[in-house]
Amino acid sequence: MGKEFVKSITGMEEDFAQWYTDVVTKADLIDYSSVRGSMIIRPYGYSLWENIKNELDARIKETGHENVYMPLFIPESLLQKEKDHIEGFAPEVAWVTHGGTEELAERWCVRPTSEVLFCEHYKNIIHSYRDLPKLYNQWANVVRWEKTTRPFLRTLEFLWQEGHTCHATDEEAQEETIKMLNVYADLCENILAIPVVKGQKTDKEKFAGAKQTYTIESLMHDGKALQTGTSHHLGDGFAKAFGIQFTDQEGKLQYVQQTSWGFTTRVIGAMIMVHGDDRGLVIPPKAAPTQVIIVPIAQHKEGVLDFAYGLKMQLSRIARIDIDASDKKPGWKFNEYEMKGIPVRLEVGPKDIENGQVVLARRDTGEKIIVPLNELEAKLPELLDDIQYNLYKTAKTYRDDNTSIALNLENLEKQLEKKPGFIKAMWCGDKACEDQIKERTGATSRCIPFEQERISETCVCCDKAANNMVYWAKAY
Repeated sequence: MGKEFVKSITGMEEDFAQWYTDVVTKADLIDYSSVRGSMIIRPYGYSLWENIKNELDARIKETGHENVYMPLFIPESLLQKEKDHIEGFAPEVAWVTHGGTEELAERWCVRPTSEVLFCEHYKNIIHSYRDLPKLYNQWANVVRWEKTTRPFLRTLEFLWQEGHTCHATDEEAQEETIKMLNVYADLCENILAIPVVKGQKTDKEKFAGAKQTYTIESLMHDGKALQTGTSHHLGDGFAKAFGIQFTDQEGKLQYVQQTSWGFTTRVIGAMIMVHGDDRGLVIPPKAAPTQVIIVPIAQHKEGVLDFAYGLKMQLSRIARIDIDASDKKPGWKFNEYEMKGIPVRLEVGPKDIENGQVVLARRDTGEKIIVPLNELEAKLPELLDDIQYNLYKTAKTYRDDNTSIALNLENLEKQLEKKPGFIKAMWCGDKACEDQIKERTGATSRCIPFEQERISETCVCCDKAANNMVYWAKAY
């Protein structure tokens, strides 16, 4: 047929970065574009994003938010209204200087994020406490001029949702910030089977212009951390810069308290690196575009294809199911769908039909199970649930086994050289210590976890009293 029987994938332990590139391209998730640092998300990759998006969108709406859409361009003068914000994003901004052949009187930036656009709008529509809270979200693309790029993990243009809300009090804004972080954590753990650590970013690592930034952090198979989602308590800094005020119940003018939170296509990269193996993708059933692929065996024989299509129609009520009735050999199909990470392969041939059974092959363990036809509708959902659970359990065990403790800087440095992963260590809260740790080890503070442990009384970097236990790791 002119195609190689098995597409080679570099071994994870041999070269993890090349393994990742092989997987995203050979599993048909993306293709490269002539635009530097950008990717074409192919139908299989985009359907995966659509599943994630639909799950998250439903959760966002359940918490009372409405979807809106903001412009792609931001005038420079508008972006500069919040000083810390523009300073934080300046190195990543792409500028538009001409419209057609005419030079613009004022530069426009292609949105790196939309805080200032939402603020401009909120100033126009919020006047009274009766207008609050404003709970908005948008699904959009953004552009950040990254120097080093990798598909899904870091690209010039990426897809995401960004929530932007306004509240009457600081307490309400804080509650919203944590609520949405928990929504992200729920999606990662229960849909993508990715265990996360929830916590607060240090001041050095927080979002430009935020009062506090909260994060969920995940550990990849190569021992590096990935920031999987963030939620920001913006306080009233943007409100003061843009004049977003409301009259409270006592008739006094107050500034609103704001939040913003975002979740991106980067999470697909996280899913790949947490669950993938040397055969390619492993996709959790709840996120999988196709949960079950039917592969007819000896399909040229009478009745086999008709039977397989009948199964597809029967099972489509309980799973996202497809069939490969092409003339490729079954072995080729097995390898292809293992590479694509489809959770379950259903094999059926003449002998199976005669015996009233099918064979189910699990992608996560490779186990094959013979299932009687009269038990198939009950067994298949159970099997998908078990795969989902097993992927989460395996990922959590890996994370826990690759989380260690460091009591001093030398110890932290040796731990990272010996066994990359999360390192729990105490910190005094001084930025100078945070900088020194990064300079010595290459690790950054990932978060100050909500679940604190008292590992020691002194900072891992100095002899000062420690304030918090922090997760440290090298990161993407």
